[in-house]
Amino acid sequence: MSLCCGLAVLLSSATAQTTVSPYTPGVTVEGVTYYLPQTAIRVVVTAEKQTFTPGELNKYAYKYMRLADAGNEPFTQWHIKDINMETYGVPDPQKAYSIRLEKRTVAPLVSLTKDGILLSINTETEEKSLMPLPEVTSSKPHPNPKDFMNQDILVAASKAKVAELVAEEIYDIRESRSALIKGEADNTPKDGAQLQIMLNQLNLQEKALTQLFLGKTDTCTEVFTIELTPTECTDKTILFRFSEKLGRVDKDDLAGEPVYLTLKDMNTVPEPVMDEKTEKKKSKMEQGVYYNVPERIGITVFSPSRTYCKGEYPMGQFGNVEILSNVLFDKKTTTKVTFHQDNGGIQQLTDEFTE
Repeated sequence: MSLCCGLAVLLSSATAQTTVSPYTPGVTVEGVTYYLPQTAIRVVVTAEKQTFTPGELNKYAYKYMRLADAGNEPFTQWHIKDINMETYGVPDPQKAYSIRLEKRTVAPLVSLTKDGILLSINTETEEKSLMPLPEVTSSKPHPNPKDFMNQDILVAASKAKVAELVAEEIYDIRESRSALIKGEADNTPKDGAQLQIMLNQLNLQEKALTQLFLGKTDTCTEVFTIELTPTECTDKTILFRFSEKLGRVDKDDLAGEPVYLTLKDMNTVPEPVMDEKTEKKKSKMEQGVYYNVPERIGITVFSPSRTYCKGEYPMGQFGNVEILSNVLFDKKTTTKVTFHQDNGGIQQLTDEFTE
C-alpha cells in the first residue's frame, strides 16, 4: 500500500496558507521528502533434493525379482531446478529530495511507498510487492511394507526366507491384477469405479513390497533467495556455490560449482552534458521534481555448464538524474506523473490545463 500525502494550499493575494496532515515518515512541514530508488535484484533459486534409502532386501533383488538396478548404498543428490530474478526499488540515501510548497504552485497529491520512494504526483498509484516465492514441496509418505505382509512373511526366520516369501506375494499380486484387467477373476466387479479401486489397492501393495528390494527415494524442494543492490557492473561475480551432494554452500567452499552473476552496461543513456548553459538552466529548476533516467543493464545468472536466466533491466543507480521543472506544477497546470517504483524513471506524464 502506498503512502499518499495530500497537502492543501489556500491561495490569496496576500499569503499562501498550508494545511499539513499529522507527521508521517517521509513528510516534512516544508514539503514532501522523498527518495529516488536504487534498483535491487532478488535472485530466487529452487533446488531439488533426492535422498535414496536402500531396501532391506536389496541383495536378494536379482535372485528373486531379477531386478539388476537395486541400489545398495544410501545417497543424497541435489540439483538446481530453476533460477529466476526480479528487480525492486530500495531508497537511495544519496538521492533524498523535498517537494517544496511555493506561493505560485498548487500543492500536489504525492504517493510514496512505505519506504519513502516517490511513486506519483497528482494521481494515486498502488505500491507493488515482490512476487510470492515458489512453494516448498516435500516427499509424500511411502507405504509401510509391513502393512501388506502376511503371517508367513512376518514370522520368517531369516532375511533370505523373507525375501523369497515377499517375492512370491508380489507375483501373486501381479497375477490377481492381470486377472482383474482381463475380467477372469472370480470377484471381478462390473462397476468400473469399483474395479479401479481394487486395481489401485493392488498397485499400492506391489509398490510397498517392491521397495523392500529396490529401496525408496524421497524428493523435496528448497527455495532460497539472494538479494543485492549493485553499484557497478561486474563480470563473473560468484553469486553462490552449489554442490550435488551438499546443496548450497559458502562462496569460498570449493566443494560447490560456482554460479555467477554478470552485469553489463548496455549504454542506452547518453552521458550528461556539463557546460555552463546547462548548469545555468538546471540552477533555475532546483525547486522541481528530481527523477531517474535509468540505464539498462544486462543481467545474466549462469554456471560453467548452464545459463539459468538473463535479461535487460533499467536500474536507477546507473544513468542520470534529471529535473521536472516546477512550472509543470503551477496553478495553471495539473501535471500527473507516475514513476517506476523499481528504478525511479517516468512511467507516465500527462498535463491538464486550467483556465
